[in-house]
Amino acid sequence: MEYDLIIIGSGPGGYVAAIRAGQLGMKVLLVEKDKPGGMCLNWGCIPSKSLIESAKKFAGLSEFKKYGIEGIDLKSVSFNWQAAVKKAMANAIKLSKGIEFLLKKNAVEIILGEAKISSLNSITVENRNIYAKKIIIATGSYPQVGNSDEISIKDFYNLETLPHKIAFIGIGTVSLEFSLMAAMIGIDTYLVSSEEKIVPELDDYLNDYIQKLLKKNKVKLVKDISEIPVDAVKVNSRRRKAVLPESEIEIKTDENGFILTDEKLRTNYDSIFAIGDVNGKSAYAHNASFQGLFVVNTIKGIDTTFCLDKSPINIYTYPEISQIGLTEQQLKQKEIDYKISSFPLSANGKALIEGQSEGEMRILSDKKYGEVLGVQIISDNATDMIAEAAAYMQLEATIYDVASTIHAHPTVSEIFMEAGFEAVDKAIHK
Repeated sequence: MEYDLIIIGSGPGGYVAAIRAGQLGMKVLLVEKDKPGGMCLNWGCIPSKSLIESAKKFAGLSEFKKYGIEGIDLKSVSFNWQAAVKKAMANAIKLSKGIEFLLKKNAVEIILGEAKISSLNSITVENRNIYAKKIIIATGSYPQVGNSDEISIKDFYNLETLPHKIAFIGIGTVSLEFSLMAAMIGIDTYLVSSEEKIVPELDDYLNDYIQKLLKKNKVKLVKDISEIPVDAVKVNSRRRKAVLPESEIEIKTDENGFILTDEKLRTNYDSIFAIGDVNGKSAYAHNASFQGLFVVNTIKGIDTTFCLDKSPINIYTYPEISQIGLTEQQLKQKEIDYKISSFPLSANGKALIEGQSEGEMRILSDKKYGEVLGVQIISDNATDMIAEAAAYMQLEATIYDVASTIHAHPTVSEIFMEAGFEAVDKAIHK
């Protein structure tokens, strides 16, 4: 039997590509060695954010009294780790089943097993040799665990009880999010990083804020593992390593082991593509999905543009942090004459009502034409609001467009309009 498309891996890149291909009438085979949804849905994005939400609710109990809610004895309140993990995994299971339903709905055939690429147009799996016109590699990546006394994020979920001391090793959003989560539920927490910036791709302004956030939450930032107490549990989430499928043909990789691809995300073979973490272009789930859609459209002859410059970076801290577009440092490197307009949440009615007035919005715009070139948000719901910035940037909107967009009152999203006013002339409520 021959397929139009074989996809290896059912993470956010693979399953989205499979559904899209099915919608376009292609005969699709999806091969997965574990669970539909991949690392992101089963052990990453979904369960981790659920645990973070549990920690936020626990940390927020001390604020209830100011809202007129009395009778909560904080001394008798505790955090039930196993219950929090159970809820997190229940969310993952529910969504995984939803993905299975969508794949079947779109006539995508699924085989559980480990695929081996046997030629330009074939794979072997479960003792079957299967042919296809095109192949997409979407096998993802995983954190590199170093020493034997270190555990992975996946192992972290399986801890029966939380340790009194815990250290998260490595730069990036995963270490940052989990460090703050652990600190919020009262664990003595360490973040190990030899780098100056915890999240290198962020604007210096946001990285400076992260340093303050870690200090506020009493997370100890150390540069070397030797500075961690010996009785601390070590969780490693260092630089991600590509999961490469076994192959009888040579698929070229870069010096870090990620699959090399061209502007169409093709490997060194026209019939084989690589999307998501495995090509090293991005470790974010939404970018893997975008790449999957792009490749399927390309295979079907639908002309679309592939560019990750306008992709959001979301960090689920408390408050949340989001960024899209160019940073101030990149604008300087490009010698672009720019303007920064900002608006604090402390002047926003809805933020004050919700007791989440810590934060700010910054819009970076071109001085000559006013085009929005970058947006940075620190806010309790920044990871949702950044989508508005993405829409502005996708349409190459200007600060005048932002300022003239009517926002309902009271809403936190009014900070867009206020920052737009600030860029054009002067914010109304600042």
